[in-house]
Amino acid sequence: MGRMFGTDGVRGLANADLDAELALRIASAAASVLALSERGTPRPTAVVGRDPRASGEMLAAAVTAGLCSAGVDVIDVGVLPTPAVAHLTGAYNASLGVMISASHNPMPDNGIKIFAAGGHKLDDQSEDRIEAALSDHDLIPRPTGAAIGRLVRAEDAASRYLEHLGRAQGGRALDGITVVVDCANGAASEVGPAAYRAAGATVVEIHTAPDGYNINDGCGSTHLEDLQAAVVAHGADLGLAHDGDADRCLAVDANGTVVDGDAIMSILAVAMRESGELAGNTLVATVMSNLGLHIAMREAGIEVRTTAVGDRYVLEELRSGSFSLGGEQSGHVVLPGFGTTGDGVLTGLRLMARMAQTGSTLADLAGVMQVLPQVLVNVKVTDKAAVAVAPQVLAAVADAERTLGDTGRVLLRPSGTEQLVRVMVEATEIEVARALADGLADRVASV
Repeated sequence: MGRMFGTDGVRGLANADLDAELALRIASAAASVLALSERGTPRPTAVVGRDPRASGEMLAAAVTAGLCSAGVDVIDVGVLPTPAVAHLTGAYNASLGVMISASHNPMPDNGIKIFAAGGHKLDDQSEDRIEAALSDHDLIPRPTGAAIGRLVRAEDAASRYLEHLGRAQGGRALDGITVVVDCANGAASEVGPAAYRAAGATVVEIHTAPDGYNINDGCGSTHLEDLQAAVVAHGADLGLAHDGDADRCLAVDANGTVVDGDAIMSILAVAMRESGELAGNTLVATVMSNLGLHIAMREAGIEVRTTAVGDRYVLEELRSGSFSLGGEQSGHVVLPGFGTTGDGVLTGLRLMARMAQTGSTLADLAGVMQVLPQVLVNVKVTDKAAVAVAPQVLAAVADAERTLGDTGRVLLRPSGTEQLVRVMVEATEIEVARALADGLADRVASV
């Protein structure tokens, strides 16, 4: 059996790969690892939240049962973004937090993300201990009587999170900015527009009517067409797109042009350098970030640290170096001074604050970075680990790198969840990138 935890919790087809029984067991195992060592008075507590997909109701009930059966009190915060659950885990002084969401995945999927005390994502060792507890029932106590955990509903959860966003945004009024926000019929459908209005922006909402089935359905950060059209139709200054659990934010400028996570990080990095907030004069990004980001930051005098793909690895590097900004091309942007995970709504607020501060359009601000053409090819293989180190593949990569010199780059990365090898090539010309990527993909497929 492979490792249960992926790069962002446990995820799969709800009621098949991830059913109520497994959710209950994961929750009680997490309680035994993260909370029960603190047993005493008062009892340990856990925060539980979810996105609005239909299976979340079932899985939240199972997670709550697992936690209570292990002697942990549960604070149910309802439907809120992942970063809200992380923040509230710290705000309520809970021993752990659980977010039930499959992020940007289609509605039939779901997932369980677990936060340690303070709202921090788990390290590999903690995840391994939880997996070990799953297979050893003796590690999980089963209290009775008054020692069983209790459930309470947190009526102030959303307001606490909105107050936090207001403080983190920095207090710069967004009056005069019109924004279209696409919440993917997901977890930010209420708090996202509310936060932007509270900061003074004029807000046009799309895809903010979740019904349990329409989350990420042709909308949100993975489907930007509706947002692009709405920004142009309303004459808005920009558009913001979140995913199902709102830990991502992508943007669209007034012309309908996409501003991705790399460009957003470039804008925020320059702003934070000017204000003295950019610790170590360093931005943390993943290996998938566009080479244009590295060039732009070098020209701005900002160092870029790179990590493996996944916001958890960005978070680890941010913590280890005490840095203040990091993220991914996909729109996960992390500001450790204000949160322990990517927060799409906060990213949107900070982006608009920079527009208000400078009086510049989003297109002008995004001009700090020139995106190099990037071609990504996913190649199905039978053994992704073996392919990645095959001599003929390594030789082909070396040939492509010699062809590009310092004008581009090549990246081969095995998928974290499937038998795929991802071939990525960047070059100054799209034709060159495509030709090299196709050639490398053929070589990978032939192994």
